[in-house]
Amino acid sequence: MRLYVDSKKCSGCNACRVACSLSVFGENNPKKASLVIEPHFPAPGEYIVRVCTQCGECAAVCPTEAIKQDAQGAYYVDFAECNLCEACVPVCPEGVMFVRTELANTAWKCTSCGDCVAVCGTSALWLAEVETETA
Repeated sequence: MRLYVDSKKCSGCNACRVACSLSVFGENNPKKASLVIEPHFPAPGEYIVRVCTQCGECAAVCPTEAIKQDAQGAYYVDFAECNLCEACVPVCPEGVMFVRTELANTAWKCTSCGDCVAVCGTSALWLAEVETETA
């Protein structure tokens, strides 16, 4: 199971980022969200949303094996085992693997929990085994 996005539907409201930070850290802090919304204005006048594809590149390079896979196939960071080495950050092809010690004392990434999907008013986000367009 993984998160998919149709950036053309994104309004840039950031509700998904707030839901994400609440889910992972219990804080209303979009800077701690596991997805990125890039505004491209005035031209071409759209938002580009980057999400984790659950590719596992981060887990493959983690020297402490702090990045594990759950029963549904989503990777997550075991905060207790993360040593903040940042090896995972540069290998993320989507740029959504984070280590920012001023925000959190651990690495973090999307766990495919679906909280962002639940609050997306434009249906730009969805969870699925394989990519399927939502109506």
